[in-house]
Amino acid sequence: MSVLVLALFTALTPTAPVRAAPEHGAEEPLPLERLFDNTAVSDDARPGEADFDGTGASLSAADLTAAGWTPGRTLTVQRARLTWPRREPGEPDNVRAAAQSVRVTGRGDALAFLVAGTDGGDVTGTGSVSYANGRTSSYRLAAPDWRIGPLATKAVALPHVNTPGGQLTARARLYVVTVPLARGQQVASVRLPKSLGMHVFAMSVRGDTPGWTGSWAAATAGYPEVGPWSDRTLRLVVHTSVGGPRVRLRFDNTFAAAPVRIGSATVAVQAAGAAARKTPVAVAFGGAAGTEVAAGAQVFSDPLDFDVPADSHLLVSFHLPATVTAAPVHRLARQRSYVSEAGDHATDTAATAYTTVLTSWPLLTGVDVGGGPGSVVLLGDSITDGEKSTADADRRWPDVLADRLLAQDEIPHYGVLNQGISANRVLSDRYPGDDVSTDTGGVSALHRFDRDVLAQTSARTAVVFQGVNDVRWGATADEVIAGLHELADRGHARGLRMLAATILPCEGETRCTAAVDAERAEVNAWIRDAGEFDGVLDFDGVARDPGHPARLLPAYDSGDHLHPGDAGLAALAESVDLRLLVP
Repeated sequence: MSVLVLALFTALTPTAPVRAAPEHGAEEPLPLERLFDNTAVSDDARPGEADFDGTGASLSAADLTAAGWTPGRTLTVQRARLTWPRREPGEPDNVRAAAQSVRVTGRGDALAFLVAGTDGGDVTGTGSVSYANGRTSSYRLAAPDWRIGPLATKAVALPHVNTPGGQLTARARLYVVTVPLARGQQVASVRLPKSLGMHVFAMSVRGDTPGWTGSWAAATAGYPEVGPWSDRTLRLVVHTSVGGPRVRLRFDNTFAAAPVRIGSATVAVQAAGAAARKTPVAVAFGGAAGTEVAAGAQVFSDPLDFDVPADSHLLVSFHLPATVTAAPVHRLARQRSYVSEAGDHATDTAATAYTTVLTSWPLLTGVDVGGGPGSVVLLGDSITDGEKSTADADRRWPDVLADRLLAQDEIPHYGVLNQGISANRVLSDRYPGDDVSTDTGGVSALHRFDRDVLAQTSARTAVVFQGVNDVRWGATADEVIAGLHELADRGHARGLRMLAATILPCEGETRCTAAVDAERAEVNAWIRDAGEFDGVLDFDGVARDPGHPARLLPAYDSGDHLHPGDAGLAALAESVDLRLLVP
């Protein structure tokens, strides 16, 4: 793995063992805002009032407002709630990390920081967490640079940089970075690293998600042009894995530069097509009918008493009152959804108004149900996404796995969250992570792991099934192995059970040369033998032709020699020893 990729994830090393706190005295922890000693945001007309990086450069207050990042607003990113400083332009709004003790409380799975670096590269340092029981743990935090850090992992990018000499057209980045906490422990305070080029704007404990199980999810694959939709209602069809007596929805404005307004939203059980069995039931957002999702942020609907059936189709409808010309989407839905004629048709039972078919899932990224044991997250590429499976039939291998879980009573009925993205890779980004793009292959598994695995609702176990696109496009086995090793370590640091699936053969597809197959075989040997993961799903052994191991078994081949068809996808799911999924 390159030095750059390794540097991007130094924040995610496991916490040190929890130990007793030192007995000598220390300063009283203070709220973060009382420690602010740097000014990062300026009015465009008065750029000299801020100096974020020591050269007089700063963030534009107008750009932040346009992105929905207004003073005092609490934003949710990667399930962490972080409040943008309640400061006017020209007032101190962040702290340069210098081992200050910060008052932070709560229990959860991670500590979240809203940060950026100003030293021309990743700024790293080690801090510590103090718990109410007197113990401490350490963490390592990396803040990517606000001017040159990776766009693929930023929380939001702004279009300008203010300088004393005038405004520059240049991307300014802010990042949300999470680090592990001792699970179940009450946090009392946090000591920041000693890294003066690291700027902290906000921090919080990301709470656990007791009482909720993820039933359906989709990973954001890019930010393409859509519609345009103006005063239209989208009715998305999603397939649940597990059911429950309550529901909440998650919408993500990932990769966006501007907020999106949801005027209203409803949920219903599908009858057929865009028609609902009963009148769709409205969900609320903080008690309101609609909500605005800031650029790069997400929103959860309020919990709703609604009986969600397992293994069924839901209709999630939401009205977009303003014009939307681009949106975060999951492109390969393999499921028909619908767009209405003009107007708010979220509560329509009939399908009459829904005159346009949609084959992607925009904005909606999750459906959670009340109760349940938690979720299994499947991180993959087009094979997990369901490429070549029968459309509208729920024959992706994650769907078959979910059916198997429901049909038995030996292990818990986990939710199954399909985080496959067609064309996705472990190491490199297909979508660059910013701006409107025609490529919807997503950012790399390394870059999306925090959002698409660690931040998923009640994740217990993750399965990594990727690598074929990397070796098909020139990555070496050693590079892919380094990436998979990184994913295993990062999952383990957060307490996840980590499984890996071997890469399927693909001889006969244009890019699957003998040299590519040799790299694939080397990766598979490492997956089977290295012991880096908690268990192995040997999908290669299931799907290959015994007489020609570099090819898919003809009965499982969809015809393109790369993707299994329905029978092959079912065989993958049927081969999983369900006991391996149990943490």
